[in-house]
Amino acid sequence: MTGHIDPTREAFGAFRRMERGGAVHMLNLVRLRERAAYPDGREATGAQAYAAYGRESGPIFRRVGGRIAWAGEFELMLIGPESERWDHCFIAEYPSVAAFVEMVKDPEYQKAVVHRQAAVLDSRLVRLKPKAGSAGFGE
Repeated sequence: MTGHIDPTREAFGAFRRMERGGAVHMLNLVRLRERAAYPDGREATGAQAYAAYGRESGPIFRRVGGRIAWAGEFELMLIGPESERWDHCFIAEYPSVAAFVEMVKDPEYQKAVVHRQAAVLDSRLVRLKPKAGSAGFGE
């Protein structure tokens, strides 16, 4: 199985063209490798590599105005493939599309993302438009 780790050039281009003003929420679902896969062969677990990514990218994330809007711990796949599990589940909020793009283009972030690439076996990154809460579904 080949995992989804980085966006394609086409998907990133579409993301950038969807400038609508206002905050952007990014749903992150991350499955880690048992052992990190660094190109230089250094040894670490996937969890250690992902923690390094968090430490090194966090200051850039916060500098562009990012914050964690929600985080949870995976417990059970109620609907979906029973074998699917996620090690990290969270929603990151950015003040704008431009803020997200600024983060990923930052040279220090690009150094930090090497840890994410080594750590992640599979992931999903879903762009969402924040909505005000409602009392029901499908509204």
